[in-house]
Amino acid sequence: MKRLIAFLILFIPGAFAAYGIKIMRDMVFGILQPPYPFLWLQFLIGLLITIGGIAFIAGFILHRDRKQNKVQSRFNKL
Repeated sequence: MKRLIAFLILFIPGAFAAYGIKIMRDMVFGILQPPYPFLWLQFLIGLLITIGGIAFIAGFILHRDRKQNKVQSRFNKL
């Protein structure tokens, strides 16, 4: 059950990151998606969503590895 919950916790930010990449790609090809009024705004929001999703996944993995003492000494909390 714990693995399923952990999978869901990682799946949702991963899906957001994938959506962010998709709307950035659409901006490159000049496809304006309905909720965004400008192409540059669409790219900016996609970039923020992608960075946020990847940062959440990275933080989750770092937190898990810290609990299991699998990180280098420079990544341990002071």
